[in-house]
Amino acid sequence: MKTFPKTLYLFIALMSSTMFFAQDYAFKDYEWDEKAKKIEIPERYKNENEVILKRVIKTELSVIDNKAMQFHLIHDQTYINSDDAIERNNRIYIPFSQKESVITTKARVILQNGKIIHLDKKDIKEETDEERGVKYNYFAVNGLEKGAVIEVMYVLREMPELDGETIKMQDEYPIADLDFELIYPEHLGFKTKSYNGLPEPVKDEAKYKGKISLSVKVKDIAALNDEEKYSNREVMLKMLRYKLDENLYNNSRNLYNYKEFATNIYERFNAELTKKEQKSIDDFCKSIPKSDDPQEQVWNIENKIKKTITYNRFIETKETISEIIASKQANQTDILKLYLNVFRKFGIENNMVFTLSRYKLPFDPDFESYENLNDMLFYFPAIKKYITPTEIEFRMPLFPPSLGNNNGLFIKSKTFGGVSMGIGEVGFIELPGADVTHDVMDITVDFTADMDSPVISDRIDFGGYAAHNFQPIKDFASAEQYQSILKSVAENYTVDAEYKTLKSENDGTEFIGKKPFTLLVSFDGKDLIQKAGPNYLFSAGLVIGRQMELYQEDKRTLPVEIDYPHSYTRKIHLLLPKGATVQNLEKFNMDYKTVINGKTEAAFTSKYTQKGDEILIENTEYYNIINYPLDKFEEYRAVINAAADFNKVVIVLSK
Repeated sequence: MKTFPKTLYLFIALMSSTMFFAQDYAFKDYEWDEKAKKIEIPERYKNENEVILKRVIKTELSVIDNKAMQFHLIHDQTYINSDDAIERNNRIYIPFSQKESVITTKARVILQNGKIIHLDKKDIKEETDEERGVKYNYFAVNGLEKGAVIEVMYVLREMPELDGETIKMQDEYPIADLDFELIYPEHLGFKTKSYNGLPEPVKDEAKYKGKISLSVKVKDIAALNDEEKYSNREVMLKMLRYKLDENLYNNSRNLYNYKEFATNIYERFNAELTKKEQKSIDDFCKSIPKSDDPQEQVWNIENKIKKTITYNRFIETKETISEIIASKQANQTDILKLYLNVFRKFGIENNMVFTLSRYKLPFDPDFESYENLNDMLFYFPAIKKYITPTEIEFRMPLFPPSLGNNNGLFIKSKTFGGVSMGIGEVGFIELPGADVTHDVMDITVDFTADMDSPVISDRIDFGGYAAHNFQPIKDFASAEQYQSILKSVAENYTVDAEYKTLKSENDGTEFIGKKPFTLLVSFDGKDLIQKAGPNYLFSAGLVIGRQMELYQEDKRTLPVEIDYPHSYTRKIHLLLPKGATVQNLEKFNMDYKTVINGKTEAAFTSKYTQKGDEILIENTEYYNIINYPLDKFEEYRAVINAAADFNKVVIVLSK
């Protein structure tokens, strides 16, 4: 959420100097080499499947026709040297809408024999992502072959990003030569920070008259692929962040700071209501159940708003609270205003928390940037819990896990001299622990009636985020669709066998965050039995459901990052006929742990006990934290794979 137009500071700054009213920009005459018949491939890259030989990124800030603007250049040369690379690059997607201010859009292919295939506007096609309702433009590339080089160049005129911008300078393919430049008027100042080993930008005040150049030039940037599971590649890339920080002309400094943001947001959302608005809030709150439990009270408020007010970020902002409630529709500004006034009515202390997805960018507490403030939560200090105001399928204590395990700007109300104001403090957003997302399985395998076809009965209680995967579905799907979905869930635990009975409990949004989602299923286990002479081979490990195995053929490069803490408790009861014997039970004894700083943070442990004709197998699996260091990867992988190893356990039964 932005408190001012993006271009306000720059417009004021640039209007103070008339020299930038011209249409010129520093790289106006930039061109690729029109005479090039062949592009030399460095020896070290000749055997790579795909290489970005050159990447040039230039951005210049200026004012055109009394409007703050930026000119943006992207120029890539990509070496194609495999069938996969040909398939990936036979469409060159255009990273902008054709309706934007496009100054240059061109592409060409330089083949090994020197032939050049020029692509122009007639080669631009359009496709639609039906699921997302988004249209894409792309160059259709024909005649692409191994050893070819694709060259693409765009120059755009667009609105500036002054309150925070990030340039990622690493890719899933090697980059041989990267050249980034930010150009701006000399009386402005930009704050920058480089990440993950990228050099700090070099400042040049003499390169352009009346302008400053900040540049980063790097060669041989290693590839960082995006195929490693349980990782957060985006925040590990080499990147540069920058924002407008000062205007020397009017001596403005520390622009786009969190103190100013907190003050403006607080004032905007804490304006005094009119009598009509207050009555609307009072009437709205009458139907919200009251509770002495603070967490339940917040849950009731969240549930009421999400079930009666439709959130749509694209609709126009309403002028009053009364209009929001009457229309039953709200955009982001409206919904925040409604929540805050309802909390005030119930006397519930809260903080607005602004953050962003941890899978997009790091929230760096030492680099104040409004780019960090794209998403919002409410935090309740009394119960140390969060809610998301805009995601209708979540309920306290659950909120989008991408917004947790991350820093955020907490805006708190403080009173000074009888005047309330908003104070912004950066803090850490904790996700619900492994005790919340806790799945409990109770499984009975009854061989007493028929050794060839045991009856298997499961009760599975899914907690927290695992329950959230299922509970909202019932409210948004037809009865027929819902049964089909339940059946597909059950298939993971019945191992493709047809179930005898299938029921669910605690489904629907009214149970989210309150009760586990429960699946009750029974089925004939004959498909898990193989006869071997007088013996029966029973695939006992499969009754916990299929488990994923974590492979890592190449050396791991990224630390582990999972979505949220979670845990499992499983009990398997084997009921045997009188006099039956069992072999291989010792394979159920397992113990794998990941120890960090002397504390076990992930584990898979299993054991069995036998009393007469009943065998009890118990296992526990948990992941208490989200981030696991790279040097602990093998320990972590052993824990993950232990469940898959458990799947493989086969016991031998004899009458």
